Amino acid sequence: MNIPLGFLTGQVALAQVKDFEINLEPHRMLQLVSQTQLPAVEEYPGLGGSLGIDLRYNHYTTTIEGLTIHFVHHKSSEQNAIPLILNHGWPGTFMDFLPVIDPLTTASSISNKTSASFHVVVPSLPGYAFSSAPPATWTLNDTARIFNTLMTDVLGYETYAAHGSDFGSNVAYNLYNNFNKSVRAVHLTGIPILPLSPVEFLKYNITLDADEEFQENLVLRFNTGYVIEQSTKTNTIGLALHDNPIAQVSWMAEKYISWSDPQAGTSPSVLTHNEILRQVSLYFLTKSFISSIFTYPQNTDAYSSSYSKAQTDAPMLFSSFKYSGAFWTEKVVSWAGNLVTYNYHNFGGHFPGLDNPPALVDDIRQVGNYWSY
Repeated sequence: MNIPLGFLTGQVALAQVKDFEINLEPHRMLQLVSQTQLPAVEEYPGLGGSLGIDLRYNHYTTTIEGLTIHFVHHKSSEQNAIPLILNHGWPGTFMDFLPVIDPLTTASSISNKTSASFHVVVPSLPGYAFSSAPPATWTLNDTARIFNTLMTDVLGYETYAAHGSDFGSNVAYNLYNNFNKSVRAVHLTGIPILPLSPVEFLKYNITLDADEEFQENLVLRFNTGYVIEQSTKTNTIGLALHDNPIAQVSWMAEKYISWSDPQAGTSPSVLTHNEILRQVSLYFLTKSFISSIFTYPQNTDAYSSSYSKAQTDAPMLFSSFKYSGAFWTEKVVSWAGNLVTYNYHNFGGHFPGLDNPPALVDDIRQVGNYWSY
């Protein structure tokens, strides 16, 4: 049904959103899996059988610039809650952030003994899951523009904070830089600057401690073959995997495993094998694998070697997780914006909303220390 926007925000409706009901049919996928002949290997332990998506949250769709945009919108009961948009990357989905929605919408104290809670919005990037595929020339800057429209014109928030992981960090940074009157704080786990090489650390007189050296070594060993394939032969790998659930889980699950904490799936991580299967199943069932990997050729300049600072005085907060596979020192992050907080976590990796939800919640909540709009 159509919901007048004023019903959601108490403000004059500038657009309409529609209730969205998830109704996926896994039968054909399961049939294909059952017909697949695999090598004789030991059964993967602990996978479980659930393919479900958590339906406790409110799902909607709206149309912006001709694109159908799916999003979760979960409001806090607190009067002074801060509007917050959470942006995922690849091979993530909006489900990356389901474990942090409830704690973020619930008020909790932060370091200066004030409390902070959030109205949480989690969109699916264009071309991912239930959001329609964008035009061929689409970039993450375009995604930032329509997500700003979602937050301001559609949902009626005059100001808001943004978070991003993986490509979502690029979206959140573009929101922070390009829509600085609306975006009054940002929390990131990455910046649109290429990680420095050992030679560049020497050039900029940056000395690494033991934890930083560990992270830098992970960066140097990071396997980028998939980036080259998805950036240059997008349709080749896309068509090869499009209708093959085993191929998709092989291609994407190893990213979840290799980019996460070795103890993933043990507390506080909820990144179990079953969670990985849910994420990959969503790609297959929504037929969004090909459109999602076009993010790569569309954004070959997503990470730059130039270090220009964001054109805003709004606070920037940053979290670094040990096993992320991407690493920026506090000094390098400070080149990108008005850095006020830099937190390092010894547990967790590239998908912190799944791999260390409590740490991500605590770090995002620190936005409340600097929120003044």
